[in-house]
Amino acid sequence: MRGLFITATDTDAGKTHCTNLIVRDLRSQGVRVGCYKPVCSGSLLAADQTRSWEDVNVLAEALGGQFPQERICPQTFDAPLAPSSAARLAGREIDEELLRGGVDWWSDRVELLCVEGVGGLLCPLSDRQTVADLAGDIGFPLLIVCPLVLGAINHTLLTVSVAQSRNLPIAGLVINQIRPVTDAVSESTIAEIRARTSVPILAMMPFAERERLRPLDGQERIDWSAVAGLNR
Repeated sequence: MRGLFITATDTDAGKTHCTNLIVRDLRSQGVRVGCYKPVCSGSLLAADQTRSWEDVNVLAEALGGQFPQERICPQTFDAPLAPSSAARLAGREIDEELLRGGVDWWSDRVELLCVEGVGGLLCPLSDRQTVADLAGDIGFPLLIVCPLVLGAINHTLLTVSVAQSRNLPIAGLVINQIRPVTDAVSESTIAEIRARTSVPILAMMPFAERERLRPLDGQERIDWSAVAGLNR
């Protein structure tokens, strides 16, 4: 089984939306794909007092409802905090073995697994593990989502530096226009990032085209199977 580990420069960067678009694209190409989010914090309370987790719902829908949500995300917490803090507030502990072990369930069910992290690479998952530690254990190449905001260049280069210092493979970057910006701002930011790292910028999520990952190399679409190292 091949895969991608989708991380970001920060929380609320667009990881789930990016994962959603990649999964839907892969399914349209006939790829047997799965989604795994090791832990999710921050639930929504419905009028009937039931709780749900928006990110998990989005990933489940992207998979067409084929897989149980407890396999997509086996550990959920109510408080909108880093998982280690959310677990502590709930009087629980993060199951560290399950963080990595949850991947195994997918191995004979899909050919490509999209793993979505939480926050950024140094976000604590447990008292002993960060997202970067888990990414290293799983071994899939990173896809780093970079929101196009003030500070994007610094945040992107810091995240790349952390990944490289831990010898984590990086498949590429995705620039996310989370708010309207001019073409000049987008082009300038992309140029500055490209001038300072050899990590490829694979795509952009335009603010005006939220259902599209636009390739930045002139191609019609990105072959995410190839990016993940899946030879079909």
